[in-house]
Amino acid sequence: MVVAGGGTAGAVAAIASARQGAKTALIEAKGYPGGTVVEGGTALHSYFNLWRAFPGVEKRQVVKGIAQEIIDRLMLVGGTTGHGEMATRYDYDSVCTAIDTELYKLVVFEMLAEAGVHIFTNTLVAGAVKKGKSIEGVITQSRSGREYFRARCFVDCTAYGDLSAYAGAEFVELNDHPVCNSMGIGNVNIEKLFAYLTRRNAVGDLAYGLRSGKEDQIIRIGSESGYIIRNKLPDEFVEGIVSLGSGLITTTVHDNYLMFIKVNYRMPVSPTNRDEAAKAELIIRRNQFKTLELFRKHLPGCENAFIARTSPTLNIRRGRTITCDYDIALADVIEARHFDDDIMVYGFHDSAPRYQIKNGGTYGVPYKALRVKGIDNLLAAGMLITSDFQAHMSTRNTVCCMGQGEAAGTAAALCSAKKFSTRDLPYQALRDALIRNNVYLEA
Repeated sequence: MVVAGGGTAGAVAAIASARQGAKTALIEAKGYPGGTVVEGGTALHSYFNLWRAFPGVEKRQVVKGIAQEIIDRLMLVGGTTGHGEMATRYDYDSVCTAIDTELYKLVVFEMLAEAGVHIFTNTLVAGAVKKGKSIEGVITQSRSGREYFRARCFVDCTAYGDLSAYAGAEFVELNDHPVCNSMGIGNVNIEKLFAYLTRRNAVGDLAYGLRSGKEDQIIRIGSESGYIIRNKLPDEFVEGIVSLGSGLITTTVHDNYLMFIKVNYRMPVSPTNRDEAAKAELIIRRNQFKTLELFRKHLPGCENAFIARTSPTLNIRRGRTITCDYDIALADVIEARHFDDDIMVYGFHDSAPRYQIKNGGTYGVPYKALRVKGIDNLLAAGMLITSDFQAHMSTRNTVCCMGQGEAAGTAAALCSAKKFSTRDLPYQALRDALIRNNVYLEA
């Protein structure tokens, strides 16, 4: 079995497949796994239902399985805050689960190796060979040359939908999200920054949890320029970060360090366009430095801050959207609908409180939403499913992508073992395998 892309969904898919007993190859363009989790996010959204926004609703952890195993492993090495509850804006998310980007890479790399995944980093998917409605193999390119991987089943977790496109799948390029690059900012006095925002009545997001080994520390802090900090913070600062596409919402696992500050940029065309993406890379890096200058000038606690890390490339929220057997709609999400082939449940929407899952519940992601239309042995997982913009504002989030990855990897392994097409796989066999591996599904 071959997983293309070792990011948020792909690494989990490969672990799940190998644990199911399939000989599994993971092909990843960078030198490490993790994807958006370690490059473009803030907190991981979200392992829980939105219970705090609905008085009387029970708190439930609705994403478990490998996604939770990763948090457990990170906790052992000081690489996560754990699931700290939000002190404000709990109509957006009930918890904040932040991670150390570098430790996440290490922990997930180790989990892949322990599962027996054959890991091919620094390797690009460069093409696909088809026979009829099935993929026979994928072509890769690395410094070792051009190679060919044959398999019975494939999972596309490239975020851009590269494997699906090479295989002739239907897709659209909607270009309806900005791209971004996130940076870590070091030498920040978090308590001094918090005190300043408090005096200005400009605190938006706030959560407490484990930081540098100490409980009840600030782990999420910030203000959103659109509706909280206007007229509360200096005009030069507000207008500056708005024009740069940056913001002031961040998470931290360590003292004196802001793990994620995102700088967004709206590309005129799809990020699959190489030349325009190259222009965007430079623009965003210039804007990161300008953002740092604004932080130093206007935010107490940031006077001597510096850029401690950036992502190696720009990050996307959507590249190609692959046409699958089912396209999840916004009504499915906010009406808390479930399907007869659910492979995970989820309770977070990134446009909350405007859109929330009904009554603090969950909706189901159906297996048919992962099956690539017209191809018998290809599944897609992560941000490359769901064409509806507002539905995608839920399904593209990191924890949902991780859950999709576990289901896709498990299904592909079962298909490989039994020589099923992805459409012939009995749902009950997939459901039973997921439940055995501690995936939470509604009764």
